[in-house]
Amino acid sequence: MTTRKDTICALASGGLPSGVAVIRISGPVAFDAVSALIGPLPRPRQASLRTLKSSAGDILDRGLVLTFPGPNSFTGEDCAELQVHGGRAVVNAILGSLAGFNGVRFAEPGEFSKRAFENGKMDLVEVEGLADLLAAETEMQRRLANEQANGHLSAVYDEWREKLIYIRSMLEAELDFSDEGDIPGSVSDRVWAEVATLKSQVDKAIGDLRAGEIIRDGFRVALAGRPNAGKSSLMNALAQRDVAIVTPIAGTTRDVVRCELDIEGYKFELFDTAGIRGTVDVVEQEGIKRALRTIGDADLVLHLIDLSNPHADDVEVEARATLRIGTKSDLAISGDPAGPELDMTLSAVSGAGLEVLRERLLDAVRQGTQVESLAIPSRLRHAERLRSASLHLGSEGRAMPLEIRAEDLRLATVELARVTGRIDTETLLGKIFSEFCVGK
Repeated sequence: MTTRKDTICALASGGLPSGVAVIRISGPVAFDAVSALIGPLPRPRQASLRTLKSSAGDILDRGLVLTFPGPNSFTGEDCAELQVHGGRAVVNAILGSLAGFNGVRFAEPGEFSKRAFENGKMDLVEVEGLADLLAAETEMQRRLANEQANGHLSAVYDEWREKLIYIRSMLEAELDFSDEGDIPGSVSDRVWAEVATLKSQVDKAIGDLRAGEIIRDGFRVALAGRPNAGKSSLMNALAQRDVAIVTPIAGTTRDVVRCELDIEGYKFELFDTAGIRGTVDVVEQEGIKRALRTIGDADLVLHLIDLSNPHADDVEVEARATLRIGTKSDLAISGDPAGPELDMTLSAVSGAGLEVLRERLLDAVRQGTQVESLAIPSRLRHAERLRSASLHLGSEGRAMPLEIRAEDLRLATVELARVTGRIDTETLLGKIFSEFCVGK
């Protein structure tokens, strides 16, 4: 276990004021600092109602106290938690008393989790999963984060790594002891099939990255079309609140307006873009440029066509996936508003077709996230290491000496170890733990 000279403390619960506030303390003098507030400590992992007093003997609060001796704690160090009343003055007074104890200081963002990682309580994938779990806003985000935070994705990586270690041991035995009678000959001829299978599993995980990114970061949907096609009205109708300004004046939307939706547990990022048309207005031209960039980056584009003005020249929208939608169906001037070129029609005013659109959005996101399990990568860091490992695993098809191919397997093993943080992690720690709130 890593030895440290300092003990850290912080508010570990939500914003103040609150009904209950949880203060966490971790480090070598954690128990001494808590004892200075309450007197004799309660039994480990047993909540006890105690009176907290300052060094001058003033009563700070009454609350529950729990202690967790290391290494059987979240951080792997001696840990204590104080469950007190969630008033700002109460919490500040308790934290001030703790920080006044010799060897105790306020924690930095993510420092408790960082100590848990350094003390072997969590690996890097689990730490990232915990960060995602804290930030999860939808059910699918929660489920994806749980797979990482609970070690399920790490178990997949570790299984691959252990399999590679075994294969390498067989190859190195053949290389080093081929003249010994108890070493079977031509071991390498039998292991490359296993390497090929392992490579296919790694490649499949790389292919699942996009699904993980969609679940974690959201499915990007851009609303596109001419001015007054009903883009802002549709965004407001889907969000069920006034997100975008709606007026009958063409060119009202000048910049990209963004909102988030939760549909059946999936996160959607909805972008209302400027109407696309020829214009001499410099500001509107910039808005159209931004609209085209947003359309190009979207996972799905809703190309809106005004049915109340079907004879207006429409625009062409180039995107990876597009739904052509007729809007203002309640004002349509033709008997057959849909027409053969439209995928569906709707009215943001009457609500007709909105449920159908939600189902089409769900179908699109489900098609983009079809995976056997949510134990899949969702960060580019994972994909980069897995791609490198796959490249090294592909050496079995090359006409190279056995020594070189064995070295490639060693390098693949190293890349898998880097994913979970077993080696070469110092450059990542600051970035990853900075994503956490103070107290976690």
